[in-house]
Parts: sequence; structure tokens; C-alpha cells
Amino acid sequence: MTTMFNNKSLPPPDGAPAKERVRFRDLSAGYPGRPVLRQLSADITALSMTALVGPNGSGKSTLLGVLAGVITATSGRLQYGRGTPPAFVPQRGAVGDTLPLTARQTVEMGRWGERGPWRRLTRRDRAVVDSAMERLGVADLGALQLGELSGGQRQRVLIAQGLAQRSDLLLLDEPTTGLDPGARRRITALLTGLVADGTTVVQATHDLEAARSADACLLLGDGRLVGQGPPAQVLTPEALSRIWQPA
Repeated sequence: MTTMFNNKSLPPPDGAPAKERVRFRDLSAGYPGRPVLRQLSADITALSMTALVGPNGSGKSTLLGVLAGVITATSGRLQYGRGTPPAFVPQRGAVGDTLPLTARQTVEMGRWGERGPWRRLTRRDRAVVDSAMERLGVADLGALQLGELSGGQRQRVLIAQGLAQRSDLLLLDEPTTGLDPGARRRITALLTGLVADGTTVVQATHDLEAARSADACLLLGDGRLVGQGPPAQVLTPEALSRIWQPA
């Protein structure tokens, strides 16, 4: 039986402030007839960047979905520290190019959780959207359709949508996949800046350059946690060779 502790506070050790933003123990999840995650246990430190690393099929996106609340765990325990509900930024491919949405309308969707999709945005909502778009450098793209944007521009728009949710826990699924090296570096720098400003960032990635810039890594292989800790300790050639088997 799964025990969920959504938005409950983690107990501080010995009276000190809790450092974990998310904690999970013996967490398993999957789909009918197809288990994916197998008894994962880890802590995600507040005000840090954590990279979920592993090859395709290792369970990164499933774990991110469980943390975001869009996938239900089948067993184990998930507990959040004090803060707002997480903001989830899906892969770029999950948002169709053919949707008749402008960049600004896409970012405005980040206010739906507070306002609902059918209520007009307030002046405060519009100010939040403006701030998010300016922060991500996409304010001048507001009138363009999503399909008109480059990969890097579109990814920044989606991250701006996440910021518009005003959450202190930002979850991103493969934010740099498919981007050129310059765009990848810009996205990584933006995420580092968000952490410095008080946001806990968790990104699922198989971009090892991005993962090495994180504060901590959770290394997954075949749905199991095979390493956790600082990137230099986790992303060793030996560990990576065990989970990335040659074709």
C-alpha cells in the first residue's frame, strides 16, 4: 500500500531546520503489467539542483512524474518539505507544435493552477507572466506561435511557464535534450540562477554535461537507484559503463 505525504512538512532533525525538500523511501511505480521503479530511497536537498541521470528506459521520467504528482506510486513513501506544490515542465516533445498557442499563452497556462483555465487573468497574474518571460529572455517572443520557435526558445518558454506557477520546487523532464551546445549551456546557466534565487530544481537528463553541473545526482539503471551523491562521485566511468551498455 502506498503512503503519500503530499505537502506535509519533514521533521527537522534535533530541532534544526529540515534540509530535505523531498524524501522518498522504498518507492516503486510503473504501469499495468510493467513495473518501472523498484524500491528507490533518496533525499533531495532544498535550494539545490539535483539531476536524475540514466539511459532511456531507466525510470528517470517516471520518477519525475511521481514527484510531480502526475504518476501514482504503487508502494513506498513520498514526503515533501515545507513549500509550495511542485511545478512540472514536461519534455518539449510533449507539447505539440501544431497547437494554436502563442508563447505568451503558453506561459499564461502556468497560472491555471491558481486561476483555473476559464477565468480571466488578474493584474497580478499578468505581472507574474511578464516577470517569468523577462527572466527567461522570451518577452519579445510572446506573439509568436510555438511552432515558430527554435528548440532553445521553446524550452525557455516552457520553463517560464513553470516559473509562472510560482513554485519553489521546479521539476523538468529533459530540459536540454535536442538543443545545440550553446542552448544547452544557456538553459543550464538559467537553472543555476534559479537555484541561487531560492528554487529547488530537479531535472531528469541523460546530458552528462548538464548533470555534472548539478549539486547532486541520482543515477538510475533499470528502475533501480545505483548511485547518489555529488556528480564527481556518482558519474564515474565505471558506474556509467554499468548502466550504459554498448549496443
